[in-house]
Amino acid sequence: MKQHFPLKNVQQEKRIYRNRIFISVGIVAFFLLLLIVRYAYLQIANYETFSTASDQNRIRLQPLPPARGYIYDRNGILLADNYPVFSATMSRADVQDIASTVQRLTPLLSLSDDDIDRFNARIKTSKKTERVALKLNLTETDIAKFSEVKFQFPGVNIETQMTRYYPHGELFAHVIGYVGRINDKELKEIDKDLYAGTNLIGKIGVEKSYEDLLHGVPGNESVEADAHGNVLRNLGRKDPVRGNDLYLSIDYGLQVVATEQLVGHRGAIVAMNPRTGEILALVSSPSFNPNLFVTGISHTDYSALRDNLDQPLYNRAVQGAYPPGSTIKPMFGLGGIHYGYVDWATAISDPGYFTLPGDSHRFRDHKKSGHGTVNMHKAQVVSCDTYFYVLSYRMGIEKMNAWMRQFGFGEKTGVDLPSESTGLYPNPEWKMRTRKSKWLKGETISVSIGQGAFTATPLQLGMATAIIANQGAHITPHVLRESHGAKPYTVHNAPDGKIQFNGKPEDWIKMRDVMVDVVQSGTGRGIRTPLYQIAGKTGTAQVKSIAQGKRYNESLLTERQLDHGLFVGFAPAENPEIAIAVVWENGRHGGSAAQLARPIFDYWLLKSKKNPILPANHQMSGGLMTAGIKPGELPNDIGTTATATTSTNTAQPVSPPPIAAAPQLVESD
Repeated sequence: MKQHFPLKNVQQEKRIYRNRIFISVGIVAFFLLLLIVRYAYLQIANYETFSTASDQNRIRLQPLPPARGYIYDRNGILLADNYPVFSATMSRADVQDIASTVQRLTPLLSLSDDDIDRFNARIKTSKKTERVALKLNLTETDIAKFSEVKFQFPGVNIETQMTRYYPHGELFAHVIGYVGRINDKELKEIDKDLYAGTNLIGKIGVEKSYEDLLHGVPGNESVEADAHGNVLRNLGRKDPVRGNDLYLSIDYGLQVVATEQLVGHRGAIVAMNPRTGEILALVSSPSFNPNLFVTGISHTDYSALRDNLDQPLYNRAVQGAYPPGSTIKPMFGLGGIHYGYVDWATAISDPGYFTLPGDSHRFRDHKKSGHGTVNMHKAQVVSCDTYFYVLSYRMGIEKMNAWMRQFGFGEKTGVDLPSESTGLYPNPEWKMRTRKSKWLKGETISVSIGQGAFTATPLQLGMATAIIANQGAHITPHVLRESHGAKPYTVHNAPDGKIQFNGKPEDWIKMRDVMVDVVQSGTGRGIRTPLYQIAGKTGTAQVKSIAQGKRYNESLLTERQLDHGLFVGFAPAENPEIAIAVVWENGRHGGSAAQLARPIFDYWLLKSKKNPILPANHQMSGGLMTAGIKPGELPNDIGTTATATTSTNTAQPVSPPPIAAAPQLVESD
């Protein structure tokens, strides 16, 4: 019997169809729900993030570097100016292949290896939209050549940026210093947000010491740009805050006079106000043109400065360490009074030499026959070495060290200029630490007249002299007088302590009177004047060693082997307005150095108020004296190349030639 099967199972097919419909709808609903959730995530939960990211494709926040504060002298004469230059810039947001672009621009803009290295270091750490300078101070030729092919370099722009100009060139180089391109080391230390868009930073001098005040606060602007970084329109702006203007204590005219005294010579002069510590003039000779360093000095110019035998890059006033010679005898003499080893009546018989007990070695006086009976007053006036040999033997090096450090010897003065030297006031601990040998009594004798291992900077000598002028009141030298701007800053213009002295107050006055007699009838009599009284002390420091029993024969020495001449002094003696320290390298004797100080005293006391020296094209403005070059005005000589015939001070200056300590000490002030 045959079985019949239905061709279709309608119910089953309907069931299968419905199941497929439900599954399909479920899948579609699931993915639709997933799409809705994702859409909500993008459009609601992260709206701000992705909206900003989208806007950044066309809207950018570009940094606006602040203008650097101006620097003036105490009378408002402009010493450091700003002026605009054209620079080639690019950012990582606008240029995809930076390395290739730089390579193609190198012959077009005459890029140096230094330009490329500095750019590469900066572009790596910059924000993506920050425009980094590839080359500063483009010439008209550079700009013309680039304009012709600009279409080949999308994202590379020519922009105006501010840079520094020093209108007086070499005159203030060692005080003001200079700015230069930010290097790799500085990039790691600076606040990148604070220096966004800034290419220059203070390297030495005031420019470095007061970088925080001079730099200012950056601003920013929101701009709409196309795909190549070209600005289409400005959308908003926050203006930068210009750096503070600094008014230095330096006097233009006095700086000119002091500089003139050292023309053709190596040496340093420091002049300060003993009442306040304000430095009125600071000269290191020879000097250099700081404008060479601003946008990058050439290898040729830098080599000429670095290799110059006269070391123009070296700031002798702050970093130069010289044997001070007899200039320290007034300070040392007061130390003998302080400890009670001598008084004004204490006298010795000077045969022309001194010997230590049990030793035949003679420490000779500069006067071979001696000075006869000598007390403290006469010892200072005629600069009798033997008197101080005896005093040092009684006093000992430890007490000498403790006393002289109160005047700043062997310590930094605290001046507001970088790279200051401490000089050296030696003692047994120092010798054991550095030379692994014991201190000898003969070394104490040498130190007593500012020789042996004892060295001091001209600034230290100036500060110590100011302390005597102040009758023991301690001052800290400084070059900043006032700061005007958004950042508050207070300058302390007053004594900041007192020398611990066990003598009588009139002892300071007696030492002042002794120094007056040094100028009136002693070793400094060549600069005496009836117009005012100068209190001073000369000094001579040996450069060439002289063997025991030999005589100093100047004719057998080269010019660089001649003695250094030194002078310290203040005036008017009874009411000091200025204290001076002069170091004339190879100047032969202290009397010569004193001759350099006299015109400086004369100008400050007799001429500065009635007939001041002013720069060319000088004019009065708003009650303040300002330079003929106005802030922001482009000087006529910008773009000219200065010759590197004189010197420069760098952040790491070359040390001066070593000065030999003489086994036989001879001094003639």
